[in-house]
Amino acid sequence: MSSVTSHAPVPADPEHDDLVTAARQLGRPVRGVAAVAHRCPCGEPDVLRTRPRLPDGTPFPTTYYATCPRLTAAISTLEGGGLMAEMSARLVGDATLRAAYGRAHEQYLARRAELDDVPEIAGVSAGGMPTRVKCLHALVAHSLAAGPGVNPLGDEALAALDEWWQPTSCAAIHAAQDAAVADE
Repeated sequence: MSSVTSHAPVPADPEHDDLVTAARQLGRPVRGVAAVAHRCPCGEPDVLRTRPRLPDGTPFPTTYYATCPRLTAAISTLEGGGLMAEMSARLVGDATLRAAYGRAHEQYLARRAELDDVPEIAGVSAGGMPTRVKCLHALVAHSLAAGPGVNPLGDEALAALDEWWQPTSCAAIHAAQDAAVADE
């Protein structure tokens, strides 16, 4: 299972190359990026910190956005396996877990408020917090960005993932592709 522990410092502004990489990962231009919130062990961004209001004015509550296709595919596998339903059921019956998940929700809102105040999404975080589990992608992205111990269900989902960057990292694949294009 996953052993991601590195948490790169969040830069004040994303680097151009990181934005290009994230756009390649998503297959579309990125929008409203405030920073790279986490890097994959291969060195590429895998979670972006997104502003709560996109450049076109649209409110956007998903502050932490997973971009790496291999990471998002691995998370989708967990979702398809029923992990969200199991977590939601545990959340209903476990007051300690509910309290910790509520604190994760509050931390998420506080970190978003550092970027901007958007009244249309006040009190709305992501992933179903604080009362249910709706999106493991958002919870894992939050765990990667915030570090261990902040989002208990994001941490659990992260621990259940295989090492998505193995056997060959995305960075190595893209470096080889770039070298091949340069040689043409």
